[in-house]
Amino acid sequence: MTRLLDVTDLRVAFPTSDGVVRAVRGLSFTVDRGKTLAIVGESGSGKTVSTQAILGLTPDADIEGTALFEGVDLLKLDHEQLRRIRGAEISVVFQDPLTSLHPLYKVGWQIEELIRVHRPDESRASARRRAVELLGLVGIPRPERRVDDYPHQFSGGMRQRAMIAMALALNPKLIVADEPTTALDATVQAQILELIARVQAEFDIALILITHDLGVVADIADEVMVMYAGLAVERADRRTLYYRPHHPYTKGLLESIPGSSGARGGRLRPIPGSPPSLIAIPQGCAFHPRCPYVMPVCPAELPPLARVTGGGEHASACWLPHEAVGLGTAAEAIRLQAKEA
Repeated sequence: MTRLLDVTDLRVAFPTSDGVVRAVRGLSFTVDRGKTLAIVGESGSGKTVSTQAILGLTPDADIEGTALFEGVDLLKLDHEQLRRIRGAEISVVFQDPLTSLHPLYKVGWQIEELIRVHRPDESRASARRRAVELLGLVGIPRPERRVDDYPHQFSGGMRQRAMIAMALALNPKLIVADEPTTALDATVQAQILELIARVQAEFDIALILITHDLGVVADIADEVMVMYAGLAVERADRRTLYYRPHHPYTKGLLESIPGSSGARGGRLRPIPGSPPSLIAIPQGCAFHPRCPYVMPVCPAELPPLARVTGGGEHASACWLPHEAVGLGTAAEAIRLQAKEA
């Protein structure tokens, strides 16, 4: 498998009048060509900031680390060099297409403009034909007519399809989809996820899918990374993470999915408390104030992201025994025994 993106020890901080917001505190991950990495966590966990920092979209932040894209460190490129990569080689589908699309310009014109900015020799007529083709590709009916509509004339699902069309315009190698289905109803959400999976497979594009909902990535992700308070707390392939979670936070996210094996008896089990302030992050494991299995070591020392039982690349940042994986009674007994020891 050829590695496309390799991020190492990424740190992103924002100086504010109240103190330094440590949004990302040492994040490392990789994305292979044609594969999907899902980054999951609650709001404020650092999911979006980590990818925006890589693409130069956090101009006021202090950024450290490396982000190698085909061997080139994106964090060392200047604005103009990054501008040539954004949209052409790495595209972004933002959370709210209504605010991402300019309300005063036609949808087709905005796609055409993206194409011509990166390909100045391409004619307006050629760019328009490409815009119509892309809108048809993502399932917009009568694209030759809808290309001249304004964003407010599109439904929410159609606007998101238009954003996906724009992301595909220049045949990128990587797409970052940042909460692409949050504002959509369940039926349209499923359609958009199916569309993303289809175009990714058809064009062999790598995908980073950012979401707060593990249920969204159940059928689309190859690997899942769970973030909490600016750190990766668990990372594994999709099947391992869903059926053999180790970190209590991952277990809590799974138990909050309706109909999941974690939500036994049909009742959801919410995670108590709220995510911590990134200005005053708790000492040791940041999750310990909300954790049902907290041990004396948890507030004292930050656990490393280390491999757990089961082999492969399954890693977790938790002081629980490495064999405490899964949602069954045996794993629960190991967790409770460790807590009481």
